Amino acid sequence: MVAVDKALSLEPRNFRALMLKADLLATLGDVRAASSYYQFAVQAAPSADQLLPDLGREIERAQAMCHRYAQKFEQFLLERLQGTGTSHSPASARFRQSLDILLGKKNRYVQQPQAFYFAELPQVQFYDRSVFPWMDQVEAAIDAIRGELAEVLKDGSGFKPYVEGDPRRPRKEQEGMTDNPDWSAFYLWKYGQAVPENIARCPKTASALAQVPFSDVSNRSPSVLFSQLRPGARIPPHSGLVNTRLICHLPLIVPPGCGFRVGNDTRTPVEGQAWVFDDTIEHEAWNNSNRTRVILLFEVWRPELSDEERGLVRAMFEAIDEYSGQQPSWSI
Repeated sequence: MVAVDKALSLEPRNFRALMLKADLLATLGDVRAASSYYQFAVQAAPSADQLLPDLGREIERAQAMCHRYAQKFEQFLLERLQGTGTSHSPASARFRQSLDILLGKKNRYVQQPQAFYFAELPQVQFYDRSVFPWMDQVEAAIDAIRGELAEVLKDGSGFKPYVEGDPRRPRKEQEGMTDNPDWSAFYLWKYGQAVPENIARCPKTASALAQVPFSDVSNRSPSVLFSQLRPGARIPPHSGLVNTRLICHLPLIVPPGCGFRVGNDTRTPVEGQAWVFDDTIEHEAWNNSNRTRVILLFEVWRPELSDEERGLVRAMFEAIDEYSGQQPSWSI
């Protein structure tokens, strides 16, 4: 131990010395200290292109030891916490997620809006549907909505790439999604403006959304659209523009092999079952099937914002547009 401590004083990130120190501590029964050294050894390990065969095996052993200690720690915690809460309560669901983050089983995801951050709003990935009483009415109309969608799909010319390049702004490829028809949209409302010819084709869909508290901000929202994801396509991880609104999905056509992730929460869309999520938390979607996936997508105000705060958000963006004198470059 004296020798390895001297070696680490000279080279604090020497992988072999760190492993030896971890093994010695494990032999002495100091589990917490050994675990910390195994973890640091993994972090300090050389990159894959610099590994000798024996080092690769040692890294795998260090990772296995970290996993073993983590499992023992988790088992101890869960045994001590058993019976201290109601397993199906919202509070315990939040705590379980927090515990998973503590244990390293999940990452910590927070709001990362690209354009505007409204302070002190809760970090919620998927919202409880009880917060949105209008959701039942939207879901009840799925047959009518899907019927109108079927007519729109017969003439696919109304669908345009979801991410469109703007000649007034530098082109951002966004992992190949710019101007890519694999992810496309048919808009009923676009950036706060109705699209009359498309609404005329989908009057029952528009009627089903009559009670929805759309996030209404001039030149920006709401947007209401059929979002189409072609077979094999994947929407890369990204975050939305503003955290003053939430996004609602109503899955309409969902073949097997489709998925959706917001932060730590990965779910499988189910036709006719809507959900609301915060799109300023990193999210992604995929269609691993051989058929097209289509959802109805629209924006709503965050329920935590008061009417006064919503008015201030509107006024702020109107002032920004007045200052620039241009139509904003916006996307949902």
